[in-house]
Amino acid sequence: MSPLIEDNHGYTNGNDRAAKPRFVIIGAGSRGNAYARATVDSGLGTIAAVIELIDFKRKLLGSKYIWGKGKASPDQAFSSFEDFVDWEVQRRADEAAGKTVSPGVDGAFICVRDELHTKVVTALAPLEIHLMCEKPLSTTLQDCLQTQRALEQYQQKVFAIGHVLRYSPHNLLLRHLVREQNVIGDVLSIEHTEPVGWWHFSHSYVRGSWRKESHTAPSLLTKSCHDIDWLMWMLCSQMPGSDEPPHLPSNVSSRGSLKQFRRSRKPKEAGTATNCLSCPIKHKCMYSAPRIYYDKHLAEGNAKWPVEIVNPEVETILHQEGADKAKEALFSSLAEDYDESTPVQDIESRSWFGRCVWESDNDVCDDQFVTFEWDDDPQHGHTAKTANFHMIAQTLAQCERRGWIYGTKGDIHYDSSHITVHDFENGTTKDFTPEVPKNSHHGGGDDGLTQQFVKAVAAVKSGEMEVSKAQTEFLGVTIEECVRSHAAVFAAEDARREKRVVDWQEWWSNNVV
Repeated sequence: MSPLIEDNHGYTNGNDRAAKPRFVIIGAGSRGNAYARATVDSGLGTIAAVIELIDFKRKLLGSKYIWGKGKASPDQAFSSFEDFVDWEVQRRADEAAGKTVSPGVDGAFICVRDELHTKVVTALAPLEIHLMCEKPLSTTLQDCLQTQRALEQYQQKVFAIGHVLRYSPHNLLLRHLVREQNVIGDVLSIEHTEPVGWWHFSHSYVRGSWRKESHTAPSLLTKSCHDIDWLMWMLCSQMPGSDEPPHLPSNVSSRGSLKQFRRSRKPKEAGTATNCLSCPIKHKCMYSAPRIYYDKHLAEGNAKWPVEIVNPEVETILHQEGADKAKEALFSSLAEDYDESTPVQDIESRSWFGRCVWESDNDVCDDQFVTFEWDDDPQHGHTAKTANFHMIAQTLAQCERRGWIYGTKGDIHYDSSHITVHDFENGTTKDFTPEVPKNSHHGGGDDGLTQQFVKAVAAVKSGEMEVSKAQTEFLGVTIEECVRSHAAVFAAEDARREKRVVDWQEWWSNNVV
């Protein structure tokens, strides 16, 4: 048990801990657990409550980070965010009436399904607590704008978005070298690639929750919106303390499609099988669900991601009942399938991790290019440049981003762990290897974002800073900038679907302003 777990009544032990910000986790999936762990490990804040519909997942997160081996008190566990809002409104009314109440929370981590983000943010905004919303902000441009209006209308509080790439030690150093030290002069072009990973894409975007654009959103948004945000951050966002306006793109274009995971590519030997457990080639197909989830993971003792996404109870079963029972539980989940008689809403409402990748209902791109172009802006000293982004599913590397940055005085090659700077003027090469925190995903970005958000909340809570200053100093991004980077994704998708080059200013005027 973590030494930072609170007592059963939500109060921390010791005067120093009592002053730490208190947070509620909304959604006890992998992202909710990641932010809970990062908050507790940082020692900067405490997890006071969890909101989760699934009883097992709610209890699992709570026992890890809130109530330990005891039982949850009524203010620590909720099955819905509506219940939490009702409870908090009543708690405040009781407090105003002079009754003894629990302390409440200072902020929330919103980690529910993407399509619910706007609904949850708009419900919590009137409570005027600090909010961190997992990416993407929402699944449509109109919902992003609605979220922005709600935040601006109801609260002057710290707001963070799960664009974790901004907060990894690697990317912070890379931006410092490029934007502050100008080690390669003016940037002329960037080539940036996100290799999703051949089985990771099949897990999340063929069998998983993000497989259908109509049900969630395009893969460029659900998988790569923080890469697009990273490009905007590297090339057009303001530097801290600068009064210069952002250098906005002049146009956007994109090409992409679903190339591999289609029924026409199904191996003939698989016959009519729609589920891997009944498939005649399950032992040799590289996308066989038993091979991916059992052979590659559970059989090796890993019951966490992606196994926990298939069945969140497997890890507990493994530790309490043994490997055979854990395998039985996993294969029971993999055996679930649908046919022509299954209602469409039932198919689309959940994931099907044992489903044949060639027989799924997926339609999102597994290969996509996006190009942004900037014109000269001599008034503010900005020069023309180009950014090319490539999202590709079929790779050995899994989310280990890589690329090149070309400048007037040199170039930079980077991957997820190294940065190499070539200086054309003096013929030198320098290598940088930023330290990556252990147990933190996205190169330390998960921990980095969590710590900055909690620090910002703590600074406001203590009266040390106003919200605007804490927002700038700790998070370095505003809700306006967050919406702009999402808008860049939606503009790119319009360009892809319509097979045209989108004029940024015209598109912005027609869709945002």
